[in-house]
Amino acid sequence: MRAVVCHEWGGPEKLVVQELPSPALGAGEVRIKVRAAGVNFPDFLIIQKKYQVQPNLPFVPGAEIAGEVIEVGAGVSHLTVGMPVAALCGVGGFAQECVVAASLVMPLPAGTPMPLAASLTLAWGTSWHAVRDRGALQASETMLVLGAAGGVGLAAVAIGKAIGARVIAAVSSDEKAAVCRAQGADAVINYETQDLRAELKQLTGGKGVDVVFDPVGGRFAEPALRSIAWRGRYLVIGFAAGDIPALPWNLPLLKGASIVGVFWGEFAKREPQANLRGLRELLAWINEGKIRPLISRSYSLDEVPQALRDLGERRVQGKVVILP
Repeated sequence: MRAVVCHEWGGPEKLVVQELPSPALGAGEVRIKVRAAGVNFPDFLIIQKKYQVQPNLPFVPGAEIAGEVIEVGAGVSHLTVGMPVAALCGVGGFAQECVVAASLVMPLPAGTPMPLAASLTLAWGTSWHAVRDRGALQASETMLVLGAAGGVGLAAVAIGKAIGARVIAAVSSDEKAAVCRAQGADAVINYETQDLRAELKQLTGGKGVDVVFDPVGGRFAEPALRSIAWRGRYLVIGFAAGDIPALPWNLPLLKGASIVGVFWGEFAKREPQANLRGLRELLAWINEGKIRPLISRSYSLDEVPQALRDLGERRVQGKVVILP
């Protein structure tokens, strides 16, 4: 099979595409013919040895896939050959075949587009876990989404609207602002040209936002935290800006607010059934027309380095996928 391989730590330019033997199949696992693989920010970090979980070299990056089951290991009864599935693989996804623990594989309704299915597991799963599970966002509340035009950010905007909440999207350009409005954002702030805190005060009548969804970190974390409402929840999803902010801890005290960690990968491993419930709810919302995932571009296996560069340089809107 053809696969993208990371032989040494570094940027996307160090990745190579080569022929590999099919991965071995063990008990409790299934082999999947990969039809589409989602591209995510952890894929960009993991090849540079900057992610919180690191595989041994060499390895095939790619954390989420969709395709069909082509072989079933001993002890697997709920998945059968030919079944369309989506799966969280962690690594191994940027290849023509992938072996995954059956507990991390979700059967798909017949006819589900593979690029769409490959986009749901990590980015949309992360945002569902953050907004619905950890943030407990309610229809009567307001949520601020930082980095709102990216994969997890745009998913958070759509999930917030599916719940019925008011969503304020914060982005770095007018082009990205238009993407967020199209996804249903009630208000948009361009934090490169507008004062984030002043705009939030005006938009909420001084009350502040009930939930802050932050996959970015960096310099906008503190003004966002200062803009949180009483009993607000600040969701820490990641640090795409590169800097882990040092925040004044008197702020959550004064607001009775909670700083809530969101580590979807560990959630999916520790609570697989809860994670599957989230993915099923996302599929139901898609079927009901409540959410419309944006897949802005697809790449071949040979173009994986370019896909990761586009992601790392913040040129991606919504989700992009690899089609092996």
